[in-house]
Amino acid sequence: MSGHFELKQQSGLEPKVYIVGAGPGDPELITVKGSNILRSADLVLYTDSLVNDELIATAKPSAQVLQSSGMDLDQQVEIMATAVEEGRSVARVHTGDPAMYGAILEQMVLLKQRGVAYEIIPGVSSVFASAAVLGAELTVPDLTQTVILTRAEGRTLVPEREKLRDLASHHCTVALFLSATLAKKVVAEFMAAGWSGDTPVAVVQRATWPDQKVVRTTLDNLPADLRAAGITMHAMILAGWALDPELVNKDAHRSKLYDKTFTHGYRKGVKASE
Repeated sequence: MSGHFELKQQSGLEPKVYIVGAGPGDPELITVKGSNILRSADLVLYTDSLVNDELIATAKPSAQVLQSSGMDLDQQVEIMATAVEEGRSVARVHTGDPAMYGAILEQMVLLKQRGVAYEIIPGVSSVFASAAVLGAELTVPDLTQTVILTRAEGRTLVPEREKLRDLASHHCTVALFLSATLAKKVVAEFMAAGWSGDTPVAVVQRATWPDQKVVRTTLDNLPADLRAAGITMHAMILAGWALDPELVNKDAHRSKLYDKTFTHGYRKGVKASE
């Protein structure tokens, strides 16, 4: 059996709520476990404005499939809790990874109050799908080793110690969710934190969907370029020198991991003089 493993098809799911990350859009970017749960669940409740219908179409024919866009929180939880109490399994399908701006905590709180079991199945976040689309590494040796995942402050406030200006002061890679309509504010906060106007910025709208858009720009030009592209929502903004498209044309940022002189538990390094 060495060298391979057998994928097990889910059958007879335990009656509980499975909060499944569907990935960013491409129906093949759901995890194997998430896909098996979706194909086996008795009830599928999904974020219809963001989750690919091709993926939802893989639910079993007998499954009850419902869209969540027209429901408030209490209605969603009532439907899920009732199903589990009746002995049915529920796939609550969210876009990307549910841990990032997925509004799942409020669902879990109410489910727990009802005594309903739940399990979270992670997915591919739009931030990593966007990096893949761009062909970018977000943590580049000798350039930046930190990625901040956040959002610009709009109608949804951020804690006082998490203001964008303060976060940007670290001058690392910054990934902005839910911020496309606040581009002018984003630029002002980054500039106030000492960023230069020529800092590379990349925006990916609807990453991995057939109609995805990619905009490569600079901090100075971000608002104008977003307007020109007509991007106001469903966009990931990535900022920092790790987004410089010229990095792949340079051999200037090698890691220690594969350096022939670097010793680790699986390889003995070679002395530089050898």
